Amino acid sequence: QYITVKPNQEKLLRGLFIPYCQDCGTPQLEQAVGIVGAVIMPHNMYLHSALVKSRQVNRADKREVREANKYFFIESCIALFVSFIINIFVVTVFAEAFFNKTNAHVHQVCANSSSPHTSLFPNNNQTLEVDIYKGGVVLGCYFGPAALYIWAIGILAAGQSSTMTGTYSGQFVMEGFLNLRWSRFARVLLTRSIAITPTLFVAIFQDVEHLTGMNDFLNVLMSLQLPFALIPVLTFTSLPSVMHDFANGLFWRVAGGLLILLICCINMYFVVAYVMSLHNLGLYIGAAVLSVIYLSFVAYLTWLCLIALGASFLACGNTVSVTRTLHLEQPPSHPPK
Repeated sequence: QYITVKPNQEKLLRGLFIPYCQDCGTPQLEQAVGIVGAVIMPHNMYLHSALVKSRQVNRADKREVREANKYFFIESCIALFVSFIINIFVVTVFAEAFFNKTNAHVHQVCANSSSPHTSLFPNNNQTLEVDIYKGGVVLGCYFGPAALYIWAIGILAAGQSSTMTGTYSGQFVMEGFLNLRWSRFARVLLTRSIAITPTLFVAIFQDVEHLTGMNDFLNVLMSLQLPFALIPVLTFTSLPSVMHDFANGLFWRVAGGLLILLICCINMYFVVAYVMSLHNLGLYIGAAVLSVIYLSFVAYLTWLCLIALGASFLACGNTVSVTRTLHLEQPPSHPPK
């Protein structure tokens, strides 16, 4: 499909490396922030580490650990790169093939292809709005029935992949951070019930098109949660007392810090722009309260991270015990994990 629609490669490369959005409004901004959360999912930050822990590596041999780290890095890069390429193809095909198309135009194309879903698109001159559900139908009308089923299988596979990563991450968090040693059945039942129940309510009491809006909202929510995953990861991987010879160097500490700062700025810009577009005083007040709570927690994590990384002048009062907790010493006989 990417080859068929023949997108402008120059514009594609410019869009990849130069962040801009011409004539964009709040919906487009929401999608842009959602892409950040969808590609860099916060729970995957923990999942990758937990899966690495399950590999058979002689952690007493530093050379073997260093070699394993190299291949873990390559493995993660390949997975993220493939995901990145798929996202580029999907966004490019939809943008090039369906941008500025009207409902009447798509209605005619679907009618000519004898699609049973032609009635989804009213025969008027309003701009076409494509979501996850209508997207598959439009692909089927433009590229043949096979594209419709390929899209459906792809969406199903993506949903299953997301479900599995969420379940695995929930298990590792409950075992590690919360120290709850439940049976697998109980863990899966709890985590899946929390995740699936809202979706079931939407699917039962609303139509299928509302699932797309909820998906966009969840992606934005994951982007907002990224600092809660990235800051602790940067903290612990930068501590020599925990990582020994494998602690982050100055470059990775600075790069990681700047990345976290960039994500926080993007999130807050989106929140401000989104709330301002609602034109409601009550929502302004609610968003302001939530923003203060959110920023306070991010600032607290950042403060502990800086203290753990050596900025001892920031420590005061009871933070001595906190920094001692962050600087947990491992016995020499136990290699870094």
